[in-house]
Amino acid sequence: MTTAAVIGGAGQVLTEDEVTAFIGDALAGAGLEGRSVCVIVPDATRSCPLPLLLKAVTQALKGSQVTILVALGTHAEMTAEQLREHLGGDYPNVLNHEWWKPETFADLGTISSARVGEISGEMLRDEVPVRLNRAVVEHDVALVVGPVFPHEVVGFSGGNKYFFPGVAGQEVIDLSHWLGALITSANIIGTPGITPVRALIDEAAAMIPAEKLALSVVAQSGTDALHAIAFGDTTESWRAAAEISAQTHVRYVERSVRRVVSVMPPKYADIWTAAKGFYKVEPIVADGGEVILYAPHVTELAAMHPEIAQIGYHCRDYFLGQWEKFRDLHWGVLAHSTHLRGAGTWDPATGEHLRVQVTLATGIAEDVVRGANLGYLDPATVDLAAYEADPGTFVVPNAGETLYRLKA
Repeated sequence: MTTAAVIGGAGQVLTEDEVTAFIGDALAGAGLEGRSVCVIVPDATRSCPLPLLLKAVTQALKGSQVTILVALGTHAEMTAEQLREHLGGDYPNVLNHEWWKPETFADLGTISSARVGEISGEMLRDEVPVRLNRAVVEHDVALVVGPVFPHEVVGFSGGNKYFFPGVAGQEVIDLSHWLGALITSANIIGTPGITPVRALIDEAAAMIPAEKLALSVVAQSGTDALHAIAFGDTTESWRAAAEISAQTHVRYVERSVRRVVSVMPPKYADIWTAAKGFYKVEPIVADGGEVILYAPHVTELAAMHPEIAQIGYHCRDYFLGQWEKFRDLHWGVLAHSTHLRGAGTWDPATGEHLRVQVTLATGIAEDVVRGANLGYLDPATVDLAAYEADPGTFVVPNAGETLYRLKA
């Protein structure tokens, strides 16, 4: 049982009036009058009716000092114009999480190597300093407002994940993402409850001095509609929303498929974000099959992490088998590499053997794609209607948020 207040559920669609009334009532009863509130929101890579939510939140917090902090993780900075559209208007005190600026962080302490070992089941045993955007620390209350979806690193996104990695320092980002990579995306994505990565995030979040609350929403993917909202502390609110997301954002198919074509929407501007089109379908692809990421609008691998072009995309065991060569690179980048390449093996004599072929049909140059150890397909030659008519191909429109699994 959760202690969160919940409206809506799987199969339901809330009206704007229901959303506004629920948020107003929830925040009115939270004792926030006169207190400073840091509202942490997602960037534009998630489906979420943020203008509606923020309007309701700011109306309810008229008696509070409010700062809006955009949880970029390590995504690209949003411009003033992008923020205006994303948030639904001009708000005072709006901040990008400037993860590239050391002075924007506060030091919260350290998670010991012994505790990391305990949380990770001894997969990792590294001490990790915990740094967080100082705006969170400098407010009385941290209010997370954002969606919950199946997630390749933590199981289900949302809740304390908006702090770590959303507005966190590189150290926790690297450690948590590499832990997820060791478990592998296919084994953690859509896993209910407290995964080892979620446990690590929760451990770091417990060090935040502010009161932590969340409006965790379950969005109708690709739309501005909501199935549900849960309000409470960041743990219980997330737990309630994740249960509904598991019923809403996970679809089951009868048998594995030879090929998947993931049609990526414009909100994914590079492969760093558009890779979700692979994560969400990897479980249903047959051994030796292929995933095509169809995104003609994408022109680069990673706007903020150009080193991925040199590292390339490889399975987990490729890095573990040559750890001395790779251990000093950002583990978050290595994790991204493994998440897009999926399951495989590596042998020093015979090299890398991958379960699934990953092909990019994008605006990225062929030499760059092949140089990163991915397959290339000219997007001008893609005939989606022909793929849809092929019984061996599964076409996923608006890919990246709904997880596909095989029926047990």
